[in-house]
Amino acid sequence: MELTALGLLVLGLLLAEPLSRALASARWPARDPVGALLVWQAVGLAGGLSLLGAGVVYGLSPFGQSLIPAVGGLFRSIREGRLLDDLGAGNLVALVATVLLGTRLCAVLGTVTVRTLRARARHRDLLDVLATPWPAVPGTRVLDHPIPVAYCLPGRSSRLVVSAGVLERLAPDGVRAVLAHERAHLTERHDLVVLPFVAWGATAPFVRGMVCAQLAVAALIEMRADDVAATRSTQLELAGALRTVGGSAPAAALSSFTSAVDARIARISAPPPPPSTAFRVLVRLAAVALVAVPTALLLHP
Repeated sequence: MELTALGLLVLGLLLAEPLSRALASARWPARDPVGALLVWQAVGLAGGLSLLGAGVVYGLSPFGQSLIPAVGGLFRSIREGRLLDDLGAGNLVALVATVLLGTRLCAVLGTVTVRTLRARARHRDLLDVLATPWPAVPGTRVLDHPIPVAYCLPGRSSRLVVSAGVLERLAPDGVRAVLAHERAHLTERHDLVVLPFVAWGATAPFVRGMVCAQLAVAALIEMRADDVAATRSTQLELAGALRTVGGSAPAAALSSFTSAVDARIARISAPPPPPSTAFRVLVRLAAVALVAVPTALLLHP
């Protein structure tokens, strides 16, 4: 099991650093944002399985030649009161470190989730007081403010929010493009896509690869929402709407996740060539393989 633990550790470190950096700087995700998001999800899951699994496998190695029998051996050792005798110092340190890392990750994820839900609830209450429902677009609120602002508030009681400045400065087609972009965020629950990467980044902010992952995922969900909006409006309308809303103030972009407005406008105005079917299939198979490898290493007899 020591070799399995070493393999998982190496895989986890590769996914957390060089591979994450390489994927964040790659150009192909702009052609296939959905596939790239699947790969990023696989990278996060495989990285977590590998790093945590390496500690568990090495820590339990005195109890068996594979993980499942070793778990049974651990419980037998506990029942017979021989746990500290059976475990070496290195195995104990590995188990304790794994438990601490897993606990911290879960605690950070829970804290971020609770904090986000509370902030959304407060924001929703403020919107109900300060914003006016827009009968023409159910679920949309209008803020009486001259600066063009558009954003979405996800959750069970989701909201689409536009300011009066959006309605004044954009033609109806531009407003529809803005709403289509924000509605894509709500429909595909992009807030849930980015949340695990926020937790990983907060757990280990000193690991640059995790920070790159968070930024890359944020950019990809913008690309995906832009692509959805582009199917409901022309490129000129969408680019103009983004230029108006995203260029008015740092906080008034079509989304709160990225400020790369110029890059998004360039991509909308000159869309990259779509990937071939073979490439799309290969990307999705790669995502499955990323998760399958550490899972197989953990469960192999």
